[in-house]
Amino acid sequence: QVQLVESGGGLVQAGGSLRLSCAASGRIFSFNRMGWYRQAPGNQREAVASITRGGSINYADSVKGRFTISRDNAENTLDLQMNSLKSEDTAVYYCAGDRAGNVYWGQGTQVTVSS
Repeated sequence: QVQLVESGGGLVQAGGSLRLSCAASGRIFSFNRMGWYRQAPGNQREAVASITRGGSINYADSVKGRFTISRDNAENTLDLQMNSLKSEDTAVYYCAGDRAGNVYWGQGTQVTVSS
């Protein structure tokens, strides 16, 4: 069974940085696309960044230039480096990956940015 476990969330001041990590129980190379999503209270879940097996990357306009997604197929991890954090980045962040037509989600990690 595939499991994705996020870590690295926490409380940070505006302008600060956090690095989220997602550890997969299986080989992440088997995932076609992996990504980070977030959901703030009262809002729908939104895509933040994604990366394909081949390395193609997409970012939400709101995080371009501030966030960097990376995947390490050897270590089975997916990371999200978040710099210049803003209060509007406060949300629960989820790791997700799709493989063989199925989408798998982690349990989420809270990121809180104080202004």
